[in-house]
Amino acid sequence: MMKRSRAAFGVALVLAACAPATFAQTVKPAQEGFSAQRLQQVNQLVDRQIGAGEIAGAVTLVARNGHIVHLQAQGVTDLGSKVPMQKDSLFRIASMTKPVVATAVLMLVEEGRIRLDDPVSRFIPAFRDVQVAVPRAPRAGAPAGTGYYTVPPDRALTVLDLLTHTGGLVSGPMSTAAAQKIMDRRRAEGIKVLDELAGVPLEFQPGTRWAYSGLAGFELLGRIVEIAAHQRFGDFLQQRIFKPLGMKDATFWPSDAQRARLVTNYVLGEQGIALNPDPDRLNTPMLDSGGGGLISSAESYARFAMMLANGGELDGVRLLSPATVSLMGSQIISDALPGRRAGEGYGLGVRHVNDRSARHTLVSNGSYGWSGAYGTHFWIDPLKHLVAILMVQTPGTQRTEDFETAVMQGLVE
Repeated sequence: MMKRSRAAFGVALVLAACAPATFAQTVKPAQEGFSAQRLQQVNQLVDRQIGAGEIAGAVTLVARNGHIVHLQAQGVTDLGSKVPMQKDSLFRIASMTKPVVATAVLMLVEEGRIRLDDPVSRFIPAFRDVQVAVPRAPRAGAPAGTGYYTVPPDRALTVLDLLTHTGGLVSGPMSTAAAQKIMDRRRAEGIKVLDELAGVPLEFQPGTRWAYSGLAGFELLGRIVEIAAHQRFGDFLQQRIFKPLGMKDATFWPSDAQRARLVTNYVLGEQGIALNPDPDRLNTPMLDSGGGGLISSAESYARFAMMLANGGELDGVRLLSPATVSLMGSQIISDALPGRRAGEGYGLGVRHVNDRSARHTLVSNGSYGWSGAYGTHFWIDPLKHLVAILMVQTPGTQRTEDFETAVMQGLVE
């Protein structure tokens, strides 16, 4: 059995700085305990999806101990033009933005500017008066989410609640309906408009359930970063995360040159895949959407993931302490809390696999990561020192677990 020490992993990443074209050296799979033949299952999975008309193409990346063992581009970036997919193609990564937001928050936690238990009202005073929605008995013909009254919260809504999706902020029919006009305005006005969410009732009492806040919760965290750091959220990410890590293709709004590499976004319907009519709904020049606005290549995102996999440091640049990274990827919210899937707890901006048998998965216990609504997916396996990234632009949840299986069955040492 191959054993990898943390020290050896760090040395590999430092040596990788010499590789000019990628974030790490590319090596033969066998050097890092993979079977090259078995790892072909990743390519075959993508080929099947392309052949079935479910995706136009994909970029897949697998790395272990700071070395790339698999980086493949398959299919096309656009079904009309048939431009071949490239390894540096850019993807709208949607909710894979959230772990980046969590990292920004945790950097400010380490600096003493934010505490996880801070009430949101410390940064946005209007949240002192936030209320909780209580549903009324439904009336015939009434729209969903319209029948409720409000009560005061049992306790304050906190930063930790937002990071773990346990705060009830725009995470159900009542709060979503009440927040719609505010959320629509943010595309033109930016995330400062989210201060007005203090007037939207929470879906439930903070901490009592897990319910995904698809956009509002993490966009509000971006607003908190702005306030705590005295800097526009997107500028903070660029100066404190993207530039130090060499994430040259991570952006909320692509340049003209980058847009030429941006993969066309599709939706999957009964007649197969069709163009997404509003691919930029999370990307405008005005909106730094922490809920899902980032665009990235596989390799740029891999630099971020490898930083986490290496305990907060990459190529001599440290963003977080090992203790903070460990907390981020640990089980903060148990799968016993209503709303969580069996075997899958939740950390700070990431899912946490606490029981792979209950989850029916090959990934190791302790693995963590997240996915994006347009089909992207990544996870970090601290036990195996492994990072895997799937970049696709058509939704499909089962595909992400098939990708996990394809990667893990190829690991033989």
